[in-house]
Amino acid sequence: MAQTPAGDAAAGAKLNSMCIGCHGIEGYKTAFPEVYSVPKIGGQHPAYIVKALQAYKSGDRNHPSMKGIAATLSDKDMADLAAYYGAGPGKLAAK
Repeated sequence: MAQTPAGDAAAGAKLNSMCIGCHGIEGYKTAFPEVYSVPKIGGQHPAYIVKALQAYKSGDRNHPSMKGIAATLSDKDMADLAAYYGAGPGKLAAK
């Protein structure tokens, strides 16, 4: 199994505002660029989240919104978001 990236879940919680609008809504479907169900990412393995974000940033994955968001993220931002979402829904203590 891939090594989990070192990330700070509390820092990821501060970055997740760009993610929560789509990935935090139960049963959400988007219409851009086509209608599809948006995956919930809470509880996803952190290494997978980092690899997916890297693939959007490099262009290996092609989704206009995700490419735009990933382009703004540093490697540390990706690791922090992965740590936050990897903790799973409701697992991160409130500050």
